[in-house]
Amino acid sequence: MLRVSKLADYGTIVMASMAREPGRLHSAAEVASRIGLATPTVSKILKSLARGGVLTSHRGLKGGYTLARSPEDISLTDIIAAMEGPMTLTECGEDVGHCPHQSLCPVTANWQRINFVLRQALSTISLAEMTHPLPRELRFGSSRLPIAAAPQRSF
Repeated sequence: MLRVSKLADYGTIVMASMAREPGRLHSAAEVASRIGLATPTVSKILKSLARGGVLTSHRGLKGGYTLARSPEDISLTDIIAAMEGPMTLTECGEDVGHCPHQSLCPVTANWQRINFVLRQALSTISLAEMTHPLPRELRFGSSRLPIAAAPQRSF
């Protein structure tokens, strides 16, 4: 099964919460309270997101974090990369020469193509979009994907 880590998932929730008031300074304690996570966990996530360039850290007594760019200019790829590093499904997708078997592997190019498509797909979804509920179904070409009716929380 392919999934992002729990911290990357939480990172997306933290960012979506902050994106509702993008120009405001947010503290770890305030974000933690709003989304229902422990403050130490949120602090760790905020630091990772700041190191990854999607948040800006403001030090001092009235310090906190702000979005580094507008929610429309931050993609899911940006958030996941800030939390987990380069987004790849396999080692050979990270960079050329990373895997010792790469030169003999018949599927390397295909994995690199799959990794590229995944990054491209996630880069088209903005943080701004993540703050809005989805319709009851999504359309992919002629296919329809029903969306489970999950309770909508206002982070």
